[in-house]
Amino acid sequence: MMSPGRITGIAVGAVAILGIGVYGPAMLLGPLPAATVRIETTATVAAEAPPIVLPATGASAMAVLEDDGAAETVAEAGDPAPVPIGGAAKLVTLLVTLDSLPLPAEGAGPAVPIGPADYSDYVRYSAEGSRTVQVSPGEQWTERDVVRAVLLASSNNHADTLVRWAFGGVDAYVDAANTWLAEQGFSATRVADATGLSDDNVGTAAELARVAALVVADPGLSAILAESDANPPLGSRSIPDVVARPEDGAVRALTRSFTDGAGLSFVYTAELPAAEGSSDGPRTIAGAMLLMPDYETLDPAVAAAVESAASASTPVAVIVEGTRYGMVESAWGDDAALVASVTRTDAAWGSAFGEASVTVDEFSTAAAGREVGRVVVSTSTGELASPLRLDRAIRDPGPIWRLTHPAPLIEAYLANGD
Repeated sequence: MMSPGRITGIAVGAVAILGIGVYGPAMLLGPLPAATVRIETTATVAAEAPPIVLPATGASAMAVLEDDGAAETVAEAGDPAPVPIGGAAKLVTLLVTLDSLPLPAEGAGPAVPIGPADYSDYVRYSAEGSRTVQVSPGEQWTERDVVRAVLLASSNNHADTLVRWAFGGVDAYVDAANTWLAEQGFSATRVADATGLSDDNVGTAAELARVAALVVADPGLSAILAESDANPPLGSRSIPDVVARPEDGAVRALTRSFTDGAGLSFVYTAELPAAEGSSDGPRTIAGAMLLMPDYETLDPAVAAAVESAASASTPVAVIVEGTRYGMVESAWGDDAALVASVTRTDAAWGSAFGEASVTVDEFSTAAAGREVGRVVVSTSTGELASPLRLDRAIRDPGPIWRLTHPAPLIEAYLANGD
């Protein structure tokens, strides 16, 4: 019979052998706890986008134009509600008429006879001091020349002549125009006549910038805007360009008018040079400034808006390669920074960038340079993102740490089993 001491020794030995056979492999081969992630919420974009400068006076807006006539509003200031738009209503007159009776690609288009009503309009508007271009009964104007008179000379009598010829009368035109505006998605712009002289012609600056985009996208209207007084198209009548302001330089006025109710109304386009470091070409902007009190307010406001737009169109580095967005640390003391893998740029047109949003995959060990997460920054045009990589490795802690730290390994084992 074995003595009690011998039995105890055998039991202790058995436990030791079992411990060596089970504990050791479990600790050495089991899963490691996941690294702890600390996001650095103070990480921001590399630079702020410069603002677009618009006047607080009146109502103003700016849009970036696409080739198809679409426009993205990038800035608004002043009164956002519908206000009288003055002669800017003539842009609607032209768009609605040409939507129904477009100018031909070649030639001057059909003849528009000048009758007694057209001459009476000329006499009446001239007596009122409104803009006119002379006509005489019995004349034959081409559609292109009537359109040129409305667009370049802001001729009120020709605006009425155009809609009488196209729609049979001003009232019929007003109905057709307001239907067209609604169909085009203009919820705030409404017209009451073809000239803009009535204060019931209303709209917002943002919608007028979109109207300007449609004018520039129309091939017939854009060709007329490109004309010079010294070189009118062959066979065309001489039409003075009273809308343009030579001192505006690169700015092309589409309409410029004054009424007692609307004040100065100015709708324009400008081409911005290609931004340095950008693969995009020149960009066209459209702007509207309404309810301006005088030219001393309007002219510097337009210059400041266009100059600031050029700066705002320059791409800004939103995410820069190597920027740190957080830290990861292992239970055994290894740590590494989470850094952006690539640089992302965006022309924000004065809009603020959103905060950086960081997501990180769960992991225990990883080599230096491994992509383990993603950073996303919202911009006015969408989201920009970059993978996040480790700037150094998180290595396996080795057998000594594993054998002497059973608690975190057991927790990791239980977590992996869930």
